[in-house]
Amino acid sequence: MIIYKTDEEIELIRESCLLVCKVLAEVGAIIRPGMSGAEIDRVAETFIRDQGAVPSFKGYRGFPATLCVSVNENVVHGIPSDKQIFEDGDVVSVDCGVFYNGFHGDSAYTFPLGEVNKNVMDLCRVTNTSLYRAIEMAQVGNRLGDIGFAVQQYVEREHGYGVVRELVGHGIGRELHEPPEVPNYGKRGRGPMLKEGLVIAIEPMVNQGRKEVRTLSDGWTVYAKDHKPSAHYEHTIAIRMEGPEVLSDHALIESAIRGNANVQEVPLKTAAV
Repeated sequence: MIIYKTDEEIELIRESCLLVCKVLAEVGAIIRPGMSGAEIDRVAETFIRDQGAVPSFKGYRGFPATLCVSVNENVVHGIPSDKQIFEDGDVVSVDCGVFYNGFHGDSAYTFPLGEVNKNVMDLCRVTNTSLYRAIEMAQVGNRLGDIGFAVQQYVEREHGYGVVRELVGHGIGRELHEPPEVPNYGKRGRGPMLKEGLVIAIEPMVNQGRKEVRTLSDGWTVYAKDHKPSAHYEHTIAIRMEGPEVLSDHALIESAIRGNANVQEVPLKTAAV
């Protein structure tokens, strides 16, 4: 059952989402080649708990960490460890969730470290831009399929990348994952109608090569079957009568990146919201 949120509940979700983005900004300010996934995970957990919040992911269905840290061909759900050492040229996708004041927040960002291949930077820019193309379609009266179609059209048909099918966005609120599922592919005019008060996490997961994925023996890490790089960006948004309202804030992350010479910025490929 889809749970629609009141104005007061949306504001509480916004607080959680902003805290997530502050966590990702902390990561963006320090991440560098030679650092490990476990290091940024410890920084994130300490920061979250110092704010009186709880990591949403840690312990969720047995996941062992605060962050999902997925490097290069790993799409999502990578488990950070001390053996996971970042190298120059890596792209590191970091997904974070927090539970604060009774509601979850969720957001993700991909950090290109050092001298990243131009083709991989293009993948990051297209994936990031596709997120905003999707948000533009999150209008009252549209259908869920309009969101997925916007991503698929831009990513696959205009740029030739692969949109992952097995993993989707989701509703969010008192639970980390609520109905409805929000695929990054679909047909216009199909699926549930978007109504005032719906809060969803939109999160394009895009492979440079083919769309097919597999899961490592750890039971969590999803990787591109052809082992080509992948990128992942996520915003939590509310459906409003006056248009989509972005509750997370990647500007906090981007500001932190500008102060870190080890990370490249990922500007949008085209004008978007």
